[in-house]
Amino acid sequence: MKIENSARLGLLWTLVIFVGSSAGEAADAKNNNKTPPPCKGCSLLVTSFKVGLERTKRGHGGGDTAWEEENLRSYKNSEVRLVEIQERLCSEPEVLNKDHCHNLANEHEALIEDWFTHKQSEHPDLHTFLCIEQLSVCCPKDTYGPKCEPCTDCKGNGKCKGAGTRKGNGKCLCDASYSGPNCNECSNKHYESFRDDSKLLCSPCHAACNDDGGCTGAGPKSCRKCKDGWLMDSENGCVDINECLERPASACRSQQFCVNNEGSFTCLECDRSCDGCDGDGPDMCRKCATGYQLKDGKCQDLSAEQRDSYVNLTRFLTYFGMCVATCVIFQSSTNIAYIVGGAVAIYIAASEYWLNSTAQSGGHKPEIDTKQLEELIMKSL
Repeated sequence: MKIENSARLGLLWTLVIFVGSSAGEAADAKNNNKTPPPCKGCSLLVTSFKVGLERTKRGHGGGDTAWEEENLRSYKNSEVRLVEIQERLCSEPEVLNKDHCHNLANEHEALIEDWFTHKQSEHPDLHTFLCIEQLSVCCPKDTYGPKCEPCTDCKGNGKCKGAGTRKGNGKCLCDASYSGPNCNECSNKHYESFRDDSKLLCSPCHAACNDDGGCTGAGPKSCRKCKDGWLMDSENGCVDINECLERPASACRSQQFCVNNEGSFTCLECDRSCDGCDGDGPDMCRKCATGYQLKDGKCQDLSAEQRDSYVNLTRFLTYFGMCVATCVIFQSSTNIAYIVGGAVAIYIAASEYWLNSTAQSGGHKPEIDTKQLEELIMKSL
């Protein structure tokens, strides 16, 4: 029965892994088969073609330079080179939807071949020739829309919506630190730390500043309004509220203690020896929990102390019994009593040394161990 259950569990686990991996592959396939926007698709095709041009480029090899130049000129626009490029076209990793790339290349094969054969000198940039002038799916840099109108100047602090494509509205999409139609202002959470005729630098406000109010400069003094957990002070600006002092009773539960943070606070669990506490550890208890007793400023486990007392009593009784046995033997045979007495003395001395060393080293055992003690006693006998 156990074997059958294990087999079923293994089969189920294999099925789960298979389904999970299949789902992951299906998601990847879906992303890879996603059709890119017209300008992006054309740009990927052009980039792949340029990689092929670079790969098939040939240089001078020495010898008859005039003959080589004539042959290289004929190879530059030759059908042989075009076939070499097309063999590996759209094979780059950045081209996710390779089928779409190949279909686009086949659809506009005549235009690409015309540029490659006759118009490389007149139109050196394939992207401009194919994507902008012939297919009209892209625009020149810093222009947008169906008519390729100029983009709004974003002052280098944002991007034009639709730049380089036939879409978008040409307005600025500002970076996180900036705002305004031309991204030439600082956002609410930032202040102007540097400005000249050509550059604006916006730095983040202090953590105490409210997001809506913002700030006028660096530090908590420059906040227009404070966040929750901070209090506006006339001299120091936004000052952290110590919730642990302001509302100690309601801040945390009875078995927790409060730790103040900037703008907030954290509740941590008391030590298990405490029944309520003001901090971490058995020395911070307001009251000892059941089974614990205050001793030397700490709540200590009573059961552990009682156990130690019992162990000590048992140890001393054992020593006493061994001494009594030695005295009994002494009445029968003095020589044997000396030997046994010596062994008992060594055993007691070694045991006390071991216990004291363990206590002083925090539980780390001293070099002498049980086997060494037995060998020492056997030698004395």
